[in-house]
Amino acid sequence: MTKSLKTYLKHTTKDFYNRSVNPPVVRASTIIFKSMQDLRKLQKKKLKNPRGGFFEYGRQGTSTVHELEKILTNLEECYHVFLTSSGFGSVFLSIFSILRPGDEIIVSDPVYSPTRALTLDFLKEFKINTIFYDPNNLSSISRNITKKTKMIYVENPGSNTFEFQDLKKILSIAKKKKILTAIDNTWATPYFFKPIKLGFDMSIVSATKYYSGHSDVMGGSLAVNKKVFKSVLKAQNMTGLRLSPDDAYLITRGLRTLDVRLDNHQKNANIVAKFLSKYKKIKVLYPYRKNSNSYKMWKKYYSGSSGLMGLQIKAKSKTMINKFVNSLNLFGHGYSWGGFESLAMHQEIKEQGNRKYFNLDKNNYLVRLHIGLEDPYDLIEDLKKSLKFIK
Repeated sequence: MTKSLKTYLKHTTKDFYNRSVNPPVVRASTIIFKSMQDLRKLQKKKLKNPRGGFFEYGRQGTSTVHELEKILTNLEECYHVFLTSSGFGSVFLSIFSILRPGDEIIVSDPVYSPTRALTLDFLKEFKINTIFYDPNNLSSISRNITKKTKMIYVENPGSNTFEFQDLKKILSIAKKKKILTAIDNTWATPYFFKPIKLGFDMSIVSATKYYSGHSDVMGGSLAVNKKVFKSVLKAQNMTGLRLSPDDAYLITRGLRTLDVRLDNHQKNANIVAKFLSKYKKIKVLYPYRKNSNSYKMWKKYYSGSSGLMGLQIKAKSKTMINKFVNSLNLFGHGYSWGGFESLAMHQEIKEQGNRKYFNLDKNNYLVRLHIGLEDPYDLIEDLKKSLKFIK
């Protein structure tokens, strides 16, 4: 990879055979060989080099998917990246690769609500126990470790409430006990933070969001180190959790501008966060205040911040919150984020999950904002108009 990531993203995977700037979409179920001997030769190559892009059947991928794997492996600075059909598919693959009946997993309390449902409810059916830890008190990890603990699963920052944790402390606890670690790094992407380089065994990014950047594709990536590679490869082969060539093409195209978009999401989000911080009834959940613990932990590990933030708002009623959100003209209302457009969502229990270590005070509400690529001062004018409903 060239020294500059920005240059790498613009020049990687040019296809000089087809003379195209982006690799072509190769769709296939049957992979054709000239002879049985050719098929057997490829199978031997694949056994020797399972990361080499050797395919004998379409479920294993095509060259379009392999090119994206190579780009993201370089971006993550990891041993390999596995691609799935959604971000949650990568969450599932990371857990399913390691945990077996009788095992235990320790999970960050402010985790993505579907991940919470997977670990707390679904894994119970397979006799796998989940324990949640307090992101503001990491001793809650140590005291819950048993001989059955096989994984510590982190989301940083926390979903909706944006707690930034001391990641080296978590890794130190895990390594002393020889426990595997996984982190959801969707908020930052490896553009701002590289978890495998720090010491995590697995790192998840929802490619649905900043990688694609246009709110029109689903995908997930799971970056791994050499230690867990074989376990994840086996699990992917057994489950068929893979990305389609068409989605791989769109994500590859989106990655060309990842740096440009994230730099501007960051700039816009900081402008909006500073504006909102002037309102006494709003606590901005974003690493912009230099004297805050969140800022210190963010600064310790991250080179930048994305466009996603939370607002903890004090208001007399939920009706006021809904009026505030609904009256915004430049913010759409819907799930997901990471596209070019701004979004606003009131986060109720359904979105928060039934948290163990977090409770909102009476007349406090959570609103999640994704700050898009619009002019930030247009967004501020829109927010100003709607904030009149907060009383």
